[in-house]
This record gives sequence, structure tokens and C-alpha cells, in this order.
Amino acid sequence: MPPLSADERTMAEGWLDFYRATLALKCADLPDEQLRTASAPPSPLTLQGLVQHMADVERHWFRRVLTVEDVPRIYGSHGGAFNLSADVSFADAHASWEAEIAVARKNCAAHALDDTRPFPHGGEVSLRWIYHHMIAEYARHCGHADLIRERIDGATGV
Repeated sequence: MPPLSADERTMAEGWLDFYRATLALKCADLPDEQLRTASAPPSPLTLQGLVQHMADVERHWFRRVLTVEDVPRIYGSHGGAFNLSADVSFADAHASWEAEIAVARKNCAAHALDDTRPFPHGGEVSLRWIYHHMIAEYARHCGHADLIRERIDGATGV
């Protein structure tokens, strides 16, 4: 649960961590086969695909943008992270995601909310904006994960 009353940074970090934990919870206690199941047709989304995507999103915003680090996407093209490969297990995808979260936390700790970096499409973007964007990104995909998980085994809620 994010803090109910805190300073802006603590609140943003709390909500981001809340949604990270929610996605992890949606994937908990399922075998690889179900984590790789697209259970809400016609959507091809899977829980593993969402975890892979969020690993790439974490890397993009907190490394490629915030620290201007020259690192490639983990799973290829922008939308490629949703695609599953026989070579990538859920354990591998989860480990990549956790590693990117750890780097993101370290990188964010070194910056103020008002610090800006070049935005990939022009202009400047602040860490504050990145936090808000990431919270929205996770909230959207946690909704997808909730629907996918409910279709797999009926589990709902946070």
C-alpha cells in the first residue's frame, strides 16, 4: 500500500512500487505454461509478455532517458517485448525485470524530481514526469494482468 500522506517523491516512489508489486502478484504461483498463456482473446497479451515489456520500459526510462545510458532494448523493438520466445523462460524475464527495477531505484536516487534530460521526441523531460508516466504505464498493464489472471484461474484483486 502506498503511503496515504507523504512528500511528493515518497508518494511517487510508493505508487510505483505498489504497481510493481501488483504485477508480481498477478504472476505469482502460476506455472510457466500459464504465464505464457494468452487467456483473453483476441488479445495476444500474456503475463510473461507484460513482465518482459515492463523490463524494457524500466530500462528505457530509467537508463536510456534518465541517465542517457546507451543500452539496447532487452527484447528487441519497442513492441517486441510482448512477444514470447522459446529461449526466454518466465524466470529469465522476471530476473531481467527485477534487475532493471534495481538499477532504476539506484539511478533515481541520484536525481532530484526537477532534474531534466532530453526527451526522445524533443524537449526536456523531468524525473517527476517519468515517475508519473511509469505509474500510469504500470496501472494500465496491471489492469491487463488482472484480466489475464482472472481468465486463467479466476484469481482477482490485488
